[in-house]
Amino acid sequence: MRLIVVSGQSGAGKSVALRVLEDLGYYCVDNLPVDLLEGFVQSVQSSKQNVAVSIDIRNLPTEPNLVEDVLTKLKKSSDVNVLFLDANKETLLKRYSETRRIHPLSLSSENTSLEQAIEKEKTILSPLKENADLVIDSSNQSLHDLSETIRMRVEGRERKDLVMVFQSFGFKYGLPSDADYVFDVRFLPNPHWEPDLRPLTGLDAPIKSFLESHQEVMDLKQQVQKFIEHWLPLLEKNNRSYLTVAIGCTGGKHRSVYLTQQIGEYFAELGHQVQIRHASLEKNHKE
Repeated sequence: MRLIVVSGQSGAGKSVALRVLEDLGYYCVDNLPVDLLEGFVQSVQSSKQNVAVSIDIRNLPTEPNLVEDVLTKLKKSSDVNVLFLDANKETLLKRYSETRRIHPLSLSSENTSLEQAIEKEKTILSPLKENADLVIDSSNQSLHDLSETIRMRVEGRERKDLVMVFQSFGFKYGLPSDADYVFDVRFLPNPHWEPDLRPLTGLDAPIKSFLESHQEVMDLKQQVQKFIEHWLPLLEKNNRSYLTVAIGCTGGKHRSVYLTQQIGEYFAELGHQVQIRHASLEKNHKE
């Protein structure tokens, strides 16, 4: 039996994670109090079915170290992994505004604003996030994208394969919080200053032709590929479940999108499990 403990900030996608895990054949239990976790695991220990349990801010003990102690004890006798769902404050505020739900920490105090509740929860959950085996940032991800991300990360970990995530982004929107490596490509020639190219994205052929006409772009692409190839065996040997490579330009529309797509496809052709995301394109499409 394998146990996945799902936690994270309210509104970051814990319910989505449980639905995905249920589709993958896991027996799922929502909002199990931490002090019941050990007893529950013992009761299902002999089961051949994998189990997923969600823990959120409502059922955490007042003593923060208790959660870590329980998980450490369980990991000694069982196959236990912690999946933590995260999202930036802007995304969480938007989701709560759209659903009109009340944050759990706002229920306990009438004087706590939504923004204050989000910040307080982030602080309380930070030890759990730091000790998580998988951290997934759901910021700006659609329901479908988040479901696919969770599925790939979980399945990759079960097969002990390293999932390579290549993500483009725009620096003006901020750095991705879950990136292992960040490459800044703002020094490359910018199609934005070509009026005919400005409306296009790095996925379009004219942008590809423009960038590939500059040797520095091709040199950088090869150097990033070689860097990842060189260190990949050691990363795989270290039992990592995924590697997130973020490539950023100013707006996340042209240069970073092109390089992310090209490098991601390169490693996919080599037979690796690859997921390609264009964070700023997804954000602008929603807006």
